[in-house]
Amino acid sequence: MRDSDTSKAQPARMYDYLLGGKNHFESDRQAMSDMLYSLPNARTAVRENRAFLGRAVRYLAAEAGIRQFLDIGAGLPAESNVHEVAQAAAPDSRVVYVDNDPAVIAHARAELTSHPDGRVAYVEADLHDPAAILRDPAVRATLQFTRPVALLLGAVLDYFLDEDDPAAIVGTLLDALPPGSYLVASQTTADFTDPQVAAEGAAKREKLGLRFQCRSAEEFADVAFARLELIPPGLVPVSEWRPESETDPRPLPAEVAFYGAVGRKPAACGGRG
Repeated sequence: MRDSDTSKAQPARMYDYLLGGKNHFESDRQAMSDMLYSLPNARTAVRENRAFLGRAVRYLAAEAGIRQFLDIGAGLPAESNVHEVAQAAAPDSRVVYVDNDPAVIAHARAELTSHPDGRVAYVEADLHDPAAILRDPAVRATLQFTRPVALLLGAVLDYFLDEDDPAAIVGTLLDALPPGSYLVASQTTADFTDPQVAAEGAAKREKLGLRFQCRSAEEFADVAFARLELIPPGLVPVSEWRPESETDPRPLPAEVAFYGAVGRKPAACGGRG
């Protein structure tokens, strides 16, 4: 959906609004205002999710030695974008941002600049066709698939219903990555939410025309991490994944409502057959 179509709320712009960004319109603000009645902790949730992604990228660049990142469903530029976090730790890091919204890609090209020692590319593509992403010329020119790659799927699997077979989509991407690659993913959950509140939130999303699915910890693990070695602390509420401080207060799981994890592709990781 392009910026000129401002009459309907759009997920990337709604997310941007909750993060305190500037790339949203009245339709997005109104939609989120309506949803906040049922989901009053939505701002906390998306900000904790964003912080988790930043910590995960920092870990991969600074500790795991990863220098290549494929961020699918990247969303609109915000503070602490993937290439900024990665290149702060390793200036030669290479990042490809992928999104199916041409307006997102336009904003990214206009606002995001790589460190001169690294490289950043922007690709308009749809995660429903992972093979097209993998063969895109900009992806192939930026990333070397003979070396480990970190695949990022932050709050994007929520928009894939079980009937879309998201596990197969994730599997196609992982099959293309060499051993030693990583997956960073987060997923909304109703595990900590009152069932009535969860139902109200689902009804609001349906009214907006959003295809959306929360998942339990077990369901999320089956979709994204069944073939991977989880990096400690494993699959946890995003606020609990390697927090900056162990002593500072953190929001309750019910306020976060996102699971997150980082998994590593082992040497013996085979295909799905």
